[in-house]
Amino acid sequence: MKFVIKHDIRGRIRVQALNGRMSIEQADTLQYYLDTRDCVTAAKVQRKTQSIVVCYTGKREQVISLLQNFHYEDVNVPQAVFQSSGRALNEEYWEKLVNKVILRAGSKMFLPYPIRAGIAFAKSWKYIWKGVKALAHGRVEVPVLDATAIGVSVFRGDFDTAGSVMFLLGIGEILEEWTHKKSVGDLARSMSLNIEKVWLLSDGQEVLVDSASIQEKDLVVIHMGNVVPFDGTVEAGEGMVNQSSLTGESVPVAKAPGASVYAGTVLEEGELTIRVKVGNGASKYDRIAAMIEESEKLKSSVEGKAEHLADKLVPYTLAGAAATWFFTRNVTKTLAVLMVDFSCALKLAIPISVLSAIREAGAEHVTVKGGKYLEAVAEADTIVFDKTGTLTKACPTVAEVVPFNGESPDELLRLAACLEEHFPHSMAKAVVDAAKARNLNHEEKHSKVEYIVAHGISTTVEGRKAIIGSYHFVFDDEKCVLPAGTEAKFEALPAEYSHLYLAVEGVLAAVICIEDPIRPEAPAVIRALKDAGISKVVMMTGDSGRTAGAVAAKVGVDAFFAEVLPEDKARFVEEEKAKGRKVMMIGDGINDSPALSAADVGIAISDGAEIAREIADVTVGAEDLWQLVALKHIGNGLMKRIHKNYCSIVGFNTGLIALGVAGILQPTTSALLHNTSTLVISLNSMKPLCK
Repeated sequence: MKFVIKHDIRGRIRVQALNGRMSIEQADTLQYYLDTRDCVTAAKVQRKTQSIVVCYTGKREQVISLLQNFHYEDVNVPQAVFQSSGRALNEEYWEKLVNKVILRAGSKMFLPYPIRAGIAFAKSWKYIWKGVKALAHGRVEVPVLDATAIGVSVFRGDFDTAGSVMFLLGIGEILEEWTHKKSVGDLARSMSLNIEKVWLLSDGQEVLVDSASIQEKDLVVIHMGNVVPFDGTVEAGEGMVNQSSLTGESVPVAKAPGASVYAGTVLEEGELTIRVKVGNGASKYDRIAAMIEESEKLKSSVEGKAEHLADKLVPYTLAGAAATWFFTRNVTKTLAVLMVDFSCALKLAIPISVLSAIREAGAEHVTVKGGKYLEAVAEADTIVFDKTGTLTKACPTVAEVVPFNGESPDELLRLAACLEEHFPHSMAKAVVDAAKARNLNHEEKHSKVEYIVAHGISTTVEGRKAIIGSYHFVFDDEKCVLPAGTEAKFEALPAEYSHLYLAVEGVLAAVICIEDPIRPEAPAVIRALKDAGISKVVMMTGDSGRTAGAVAAKVGVDAFFAEVLPEDKARFVEEEKAKGRKVMMIGDGINDSPALSAADVGIAISDGAEIAREIADVTVGAEDLWQLVALKHIGNGLMKRIHKNYCSIVGFNTGLIALGVAGILQPTTSALLHNTSTLVISLNSMKPLCK
């Protein structure tokens, strides 16, 4: 690519492209190319001016080389990037706005008054008809106000006032629609499906490949607890699929060969082989955007109250206008009252506040699936933590493999990784990563893998039954035994580690010791959460009481429960809610899913099980727990901002009505100030809540 450097400081460079007119697709391609470079921390491509700003780390020459070597045709961009970029949307609405202003100015300057009056008269019928339809359905809402104001102006022959009112209403409609669609698009992009690896069925073998390489009609295997990565048709297997993220259904749906499955749903039970219809998860973005726009279940109660209050105030505005006419017999003063309504600002500013807060949470690597969950976060007074992968680090490591059957530690680790790689959990990931670090490649020699939630994994390897999991699963449920003469060795296992037990043919083969250190920030985060309004912090874990007690003492929770099963966590959450408490549950595993669903707000760790992320209402990054504090502050700040917006909207518009009745403001001036105030309050609602 040819370009000239316009501005250059350390860590930031702005250049002007010289390759001719840039299309929207080319701008998105360049944006994707820069965003995916390791040395680029941020990039912005302005299509019309062909200006490119790049913030980077490292050497300036590296960025210049990236730009010089860039060619549009060499970049393989996922189709979902083009579909969800938002660039076309912004340009479409900007052109609508500019065209409307130009047409209005041109008509005022070049068209004689009779023609302008005729145009205003023709346009007025659209607004009058909307008002009539609203009344016909028994609704006294904003269209009735608009129709009354415009109709009175037309009836009086004041077509300039009618035209000005319609122009301002049109500008407001464009800005409202643009702002809403942009906010929804930003949120949908943050929630879009992002699955890096999938199991491709090739020549009868499951091969782990990049999801971007999957083509239409490929066969993909989905194991229990995983997200369905693509739209497709079930070719083999049976399972129960949770479709709540797309349809709102609370009960999993049975899927058998011939049934359709959709990207973003979760396989809760069973195993499915699907034939892919749509790759790259593009369809998930469209469905999320539609869901956010249409689904009332994601709206917070304050948004619902805003809409209800806005419509409820319309009759009072009409009554005020009627009273003004009755006492003053002044049409201008009456119109000034009709030009002001509370609805526009309430219906626009409050939802924008919510969507802006969700976007701000996204900037903190926190994905919130709807406004009502931020409201619940603000109201929450109890927080329940899972231990492993939550209060402890999200990346536990294998400290030691203790053999009990005479085989080498590497061979036993190879077998354990072969079982564990099919299921997303921090402990399983530790085993798989340890095998990978030791270059222990393992072919798929086992039969179908069965995962028993909160217990372990069972399969058959070369005709021998192999299981791996907790002490309770291996020794109590499966009745496995120790090899003769290894009792002392078993008793001497290091107590500071968590243990995974591997057994073959009913006999213990190895114990894998997992180091699971406490997150260094955990104690400070818990204190900060209490400062932000949380009064009760609880830890629940399936670990032994000794391990749980040690962790609880270090992090400073108010209470802890050890050796609990998934249903125990969910039961505790329900009991707390029955006491009138608002509960947040934080976990990362399949076994946390029931409690995540039961809580007022379920929060999943991003590195945890995919089913936990899909079922949860909020997902936080795995880097550190301070994101929970940021989430709480954003929720608290959102409620304060909404209260402030209520006061500002009602106060300012009441003042406009009073000035109109007093004859100080003309109708067009009232309309202009009203629309300006709506825009200003809406723009202010987009400001960050946490500075």
